[in-house]
Amino acid sequence: MPENDEETFADQLSRLPGVVAVALGGSRARGTHRPDSDWDYALYYRGTFDPDDLRALNLPGTVSELGEWGGGGFNGGAWLTVGGRPVDVHYRDLDVVEHELAEAEKGRFRWEPLAFHLAGIPSYLVVAELALNRVLRGSLPRPAYPELLQEKAPAVWRASAAQTVKYAKAAYVRRGRVTEAAASVGVAAMQAGHAVLAARGEWVTNEKTLLDRAGLRGLDDLVMGMGRDLEGAFATAVALLRRVGGLE
Repeated sequence: MPENDEETFADQLSRLPGVVAVALGGSRARGTHRPDSDWDYALYYRGTFDPDDLRALNLPGTVSELGEWGGGGFNGGAWLTVGGRPVDVHYRDLDVVEHELAEAEKGRFRWEPLAFHLAGIPSYLVVAELALNRVLRGSLPRPAYPELLQEKAPAVWRASAAQTVKYAKAAYVRRGRVTEAAASVGVAAMQAGHAVLAARGEWVTNEKTLLDRAGLRGLDDLVMGMGRDLEGAFATAVALLRRVGGLE
């Protein structure tokens, strides 16, 4: 998107009723984008927001209702085309975001299911956005990784990963169910990846590079080997998760 289109769109979002801040997220905010990368905007509102106001901009695409995408911290947004470029807009209730920031500072978080995320998301993901996104309009907190969250979150993720592989061994591996076993290893890997990054005090906003960052990319070969030797490949995958992810 040309710079003038980026600025114009940020202005348009900031003028919508209830909006108090607009931030650019994703790879564009971090400078790691490719030429074909989407533009991701977070629209922060206070109190209430009417998606019809966003629809009134008459941009090509789809605009969801509040709560349509997940109903928790991720509560809707839009897929649009602006200046010929794909643009995602995410609704962020600032009251909810500030609550999750306060919870994270106490070392507390919730797990939420979310489409396209194998392991779901932690409620502190909206806090990670505050830390990593580039504010374009308005003002937002810029939190450091909370010490108590770094201390407590890894154990929660490790326990989830351990339960995932324990169940998979009993329910799938012993019955020769390759697809379910491989899927379980994928979920456990994402959970273990969250544990590794939380222990480092590194923010995570999606799963796209989680395994690489956590040192778990070696699971690829093991998952591919499950069709030939399910029990052996599964056991080796679990050993890698224990070694790198700290599972018991």
